[in-house]
Amino acid sequence: MNDDELNATRAPGLPVPSSRLARLARLGSTGAGVAGRVAAGGLAELGRGRRPHLRDLVLTPGNVRRVTDQLADMRGAAMKLGQLLSMDAGEVLPPELAAIMARLRAGAEAMPPAQLRRVLDREWPPGWLGAFARFDVHPIAAASIGQVHRAVLKGGPTLAIKVQYPGVADSIDSDVANVGALMRMSGLLPRGFDLAPYLAEARAQLHAETDYAAEGAHLARFGGLLGGDDRFAVPDFVGEWSTRSVLSMSFMPGDPIETVEHASQAIRDRVARNLIELTLRELFDFGWMQTDPNFANYRWDAEGGRIVLLDFGATRRITPEVADLHRRLLTAALDGDPATLRALAAEVGVIGPDTSPAHANRLVAMAEIACAELRRNEPLDIAALDLPRRMQAEALALAEDGLVPPPLPMDALHVQRKIAGMYLLAARLRARVPVRELVEAHLGRTGPN
Repeated sequence: MNDDELNATRAPGLPVPSSRLARLARLGSTGAGVAGRVAAGGLAELGRGRRPHLRDLVLTPGNVRRVTDQLADMRGAAMKLGQLLSMDAGEVLPPELAAIMARLRAGAEAMPPAQLRRVLDREWPPGWLGAFARFDVHPIAAASIGQVHRAVLKGGPTLAIKVQYPGVADSIDSDVANVGALMRMSGLLPRGFDLAPYLAEARAQLHAETDYAAEGAHLARFGGLLGGDDRFAVPDFVGEWSTRSVLSMSFMPGDPIETVEHASQAIRDRVARNLIELTLRELFDFGWMQTDPNFANYRWDAEGGRIVLLDFGATRRITPEVADLHRRLLTAALDGDPATLRALAAEVGVIGPDTSPAHANRLVAMAEIACAELRRNEPLDIAALDLPRRMQAEALALAEDGLVPPPLPMDALHVQRKIAGMYLLAARLRARVPVRELVEAHLGRTGPN
């Protein structure tokens, strides 16, 4: 790499709009474009003598493409919020909204080298380029908040350097507000659904994730917690080349975790078991949890037989109260105790004061579907269980019957998101996991009663 490469203006990449005005204009044009298409589509339907339905008008291929492309181009909070919603849609939102956001799980466009150079010149001391024997100008990964470059220090190690997109941290509040406005305009939210607490939590999480100094501390913490466990590999934090907007760490070789799908059954089972056990350790032993189960945050080092853990920006403190709540939930699940499950559902807020008895009964029945599987003594063939489809069918039936999901405690929601993500990954790997055995061990139980 040389100065010409970093200063190149015709290299591939798409500049990140960094000013609040530019980002507001992007979202405003998206909303106006969608609204115009909806209006035109509605008039066309009326002209055909048919009553238009807003959901059908919004979910045209053109509108889906327009919204997702615009959010992906903006990166930052706009894209990250779409990713969060697309993964959590089965929990709190209808599946149509997940369809709009699904593309946002893929990688983002990279920023051009000239914009990258300006960011690094601002964050690092003058003459920083001379410290590197090599700096790959093209990123090895580009996501919603930043992109990652491979670099080699002179006489030193190979680094993975995550560089935050300019303007992302300053635009979080306005991005979240404007994406929320787009969602409300879409008509896809259940009637009466309170989006505000979810937007507030997304805003808080995004502010935390743009603080790379805090992420560096989480990276170092997990490196210490897992230092003696050869099942996992955590990059070393490199503080001298890190700032609030640049995070440097040792480069860890590995392939996407999805490549384990093509490995032997024994390896697939072992990888899924280790990740599920790690989640239980985070919840009950560490008191800290990396709550973003995006598959891109896990790599597979086939040569070392290790799972590489990446991206600790979404790490959260697990309070004793949250751990105790999940301990009681799992105990009731294993004991087949619907009365306690109902009481805990009320304690969590899944069943609210305005929830009808009929809806409460159906919610407890939904919980019992998952609990019945957990009580099996044999390893679970997770892909064959098809729990997400069964649970989604029940949730849709409840929504059609008028249930409005109450706001849930965010700490519990983040834990549930991590658990759901590990379930989806284990299903992707077609793994068979002795889930009951793992849970019993972390609850201090020796086996079925």
